[in-house]
Amino acid sequence: MDFYTDLIEIAIYSCLGVILMVAANFFVDLIIPCSFPEEIKKGNNAVGFVSAGINVGVGILLRAAIYSPSQIIREETLLTGIISSILYFSAGIIFFVLGYLAIRLINRKYELNSEIGRGNTSAGIMVAGIFIGIAILISGVIM
Repeated sequence: MDFYTDLIEIAIYSCLGVILMVAANFFVDLIIPCSFPEEIKKGNNAVGFVSAGINVGVGILLRAAIYSPSQIIREETLLTGIISSILYFSAGIIFFVLGYLAIRLINRKYELNSEIGRGNTSAGIMVAGIFIGIAILISGVIM
């Protein structure tokens, strides 16, 4: 590939990444009953950590989808690369939500939704870790 083709792909995948990160925050915000934008404006660190975990997780998933050896072996077009990235992103978000719900079921000593809504930083970091961990696991399968 030449330099200009690389720049175009960087621009396209960067825009796709930002769009998918926003979409991921929207979907996860649906299962955590507090408004992410409002809570971030209030300085809720827990929501900030959850959002950061989502964004890092999506980045890990997209990197794995873009760099996957199976994509390198067969000649991949930009369109098929974008489609596979969106498919892996979708799987990732489904597993982010399932992982979050599983942790809520397992941890009965505290209500995770309430703790995040109250700004419990530890709860936010824990959920961010879950999302990043799931993304790393999925990326291992992809790569």
